[in-house]
Amino acid sequence: MRVINFSAGPALLPEAVLRRAADEMLNWHGSGMSVMEMSHRGSEFTGIAQKAEADFRQLLAIPDNYKVLFLQGGAMAMNAVIPMNLLGKNPRAAYVNTGEWSKKSISEAYKYGEVDVLASSEDRQFTYVPLQSAWKSHAGAAYVHVCTNETIGGVEYHWVPNTGDVPLVADMSSHILSRQIDVSEYGVIYGGAQKNIGPAGLTFVIVREDLLDRALPITPTVFQWKAQAEAASMVNTPPTYGIYIAGLVFEWLLEQGGLAIMEQRNIEKAKLLYDYLDSTSFYISPVAPDARSRMNIPFFLQDSALDAAFLDGAERHGMRQLKGHRVVGGMRASLYNAMPIEGVRQLVDYMREFERSRT
Repeated sequence: MRVINFSAGPALLPEAVLRRAADEMLNWHGSGMSVMEMSHRGSEFTGIAQKAEADFRQLLAIPDNYKVLFLQGGAMAMNAVIPMNLLGKNPRAAYVNTGEWSKKSISEAYKYGEVDVLASSEDRQFTYVPLQSAWKSHAGAAYVHVCTNETIGGVEYHWVPNTGDVPLVADMSSHILSRQIDVSEYGVIYGGAQKNIGPAGLTFVIVREDLLDRALPITPTVFQWKAQAEAASMVNTPPTYGIYIAGLVFEWLLEQGGLAIMEQRNIEKAKLLYDYLDSTSFYISPVAPDARSRMNIPFFLQDSALDAAFLDGAERHGMRQLKGHRVVGGMRASLYNAMPIEGVRQLVDYMREFERSRT
C-alpha cells in the first residue's frame, strides 16, 4: 500500500508514470533492453531524449531562441556553474536573498566574482519576498539571480522581477511546471528535477542563446552551456534514466491538460491547507500571505512539545515525511503536481482530529 508522501524531494511521482516505467523496465518498446542499459548515443535513447525536450518545450512554450539542457549535478552544482557561465565578460553578479537556497547560491558565487546582494528577507526569518522597490540597484551586473520558490521556508515569488537589459536567472527547482510562466522574461531558468519532474540526479537548464558565450575560461567543458548545447547535452553521458522518467512525467502533464490545469489544481490544494491553518491558533503559518508557496507549506504547532506525537500520528494515518527541514524545524507539507487533492484533505482532517484531541 502506497503512503501519502509529503516529501520535499526526492518527491512523489505520478503513479501512472511509475507503473509505466515498471512495465517498460526490462524491455523498452520491444528493444529487449531497459532504458538504463541503452547507449546514450543509440537511436532508442536519442529518440527518448528528443521527445522529452519537445514535450518540455511544449509545456512551457519555450521560445526557439532558448536552449534546453538536461545535465547532472543538481541545483547545488548550478550554484557554481551559473557564475562560471555568466561572469566571463563582467565579474559582477547580483542576488536576492530569500532563504537557505539563496544563501547557498550567494556563497558559491563569491568564489567566481563580485556579488551584490540587492535585498534580503533574513530580517524576518525569510518569511517574505522583498518588494523590488526596496532592492538596491542592479545596474552594471552581469545577471540578477533569484530563487523563485524556497523549499525550506515556503516562500514563493508570485510576480516576476523586472531587470531590464540585465538577464534574470531563476532557480525554479521546486515549482517548475506547477504554473504557467513566460520563459521570455528570464535569461536562465534552472533546477533539480526531484520535485516536479523526475528522480534526483537530473538537472534542467533553459538558457537564452545570446548568453552562451559568456563563460569564464576556467569553466570545465562538461559544465559549459555552449558546449553542452552544441552536443545536445551529451558532452558526457547524461543521466539517461532520469531523462526517460522526466519524459514520462511531461507526457502525463500534457495528458492532464497542461500547466493551466495543473496551476488551478495547485491553487486549490494549497488553499485547502492554508484556509485551515488560518482558521486556528493551534497551528502557526509563518509566511506572509502574499508570498506563500503553493508547493511547500511549512507550519508549526503552537506547542512544539507535541511535534513528535503529531508526526507519529501522521505516520499511523499513512502520511509520511511531514517533518520540517532541520534548519527551521516544525512541519512541512509539499504539494507537488503528483499530490492528489485527496491527500491534502486527509492531512487537514488529521490536523483537525489532532487539534481536537489536544484541546
